[in-house]
Amino acid sequence: MRDDGTIDDQPAPEGTTGRSDDITSSVQVGVFGETVATPSLRTRLGGLANPLIRGPRRVALAAGVVSCLGVAAFAGVQSLPADRLDPVDARPALAERAQEDPASRSMDRPPITATPTTPAAASPTASPTPTATKKAKPKAKPKPKPKRIAPVAGLDEAQMDNAKAIVKAGRKMGVPRQALVIAVATAMQESNLYNYASGVLPESQEYRHQAIGWDHDSVGLFQQRPSSGWGEVGQLMDPEFATEAFLTVLLTIPGWQDLPLTLAAQAVQVSAFPDAYAQHEWRATEVVDAILS
Repeated sequence: MRDDGTIDDQPAPEGTTGRSDDITSSVQVGVFGETVATPSLRTRLGGLANPLIRGPRRVALAAGVVSCLGVAAFAGVQSLPADRLDPVDARPALAERAQEDPASRSMDRPPITATPTTPAAASPTASPTPTATKKAKPKAKPKPKPKRIAPVAGLDEAQMDNAKAIVKAGRKMGVPRQALVIAVATAMQESNLYNYASGVLPESQEYRHQAIGWDHDSVGLFQQRPSSGWGEVGQLMDPEFATEAFLTVLLTIPGWQDLPLTLAAQAVQVSAFPDAYAQHEWRATEVVDAILS
């Protein structure tokens, strides 16, 4: 043992025991006021490599270094911002900063104007929405009024209406004009162009009629008899059905177009007065021409 309290490192080889610490490069005042020699760099490294080396001077130097590091660490901690401190200790500081610099969410902001998606070239006038403007309903076109045809050939309104019904039914069937003249002339002879019911058949009077006859069971404009197979009473009281029944039989007569009107009508009606139809030919022709014009 040396007199300075340092234990010699006997087993260590010469030059590696750190004895160079007896050689001072300069004199410094220690932490406790004593004068100590500043060891060289080699001495410092040797002391760190040999932890068994102890001594008053080394203890004092180590204490001084620790003290300096503590002061530096404390200063560093003081210099850190409040949000880098311990979360518990930093709460007052963070609250103070929040009061000084409140979040921008509480600040007044200018209103945001949405950017229009409509191109600039679009029409400046916005089209009305369906709820804003009621769509006008298209006006219904008025139904065309039927053409009024003034009575001709000495007929009254009822007779003229029945003549128009005969012509309308014949055109629906597509018959030629000559067949229409024959049908009108026959109705003039048989019923004077009035829709007759029969006194013998009370059932016929339940339908629209303009006169009542007593010629057996003959009914309608053509005085067709249900008992002869022309049709049912209600059917024969209909001017359209009665006309179709007459023209259907007329078209079955061979060469009817070349026959005199009275013979063509008689071939259908089989009347007791076969020549009576001829007297109505000119009037029937005038009526048909007035209706077709």
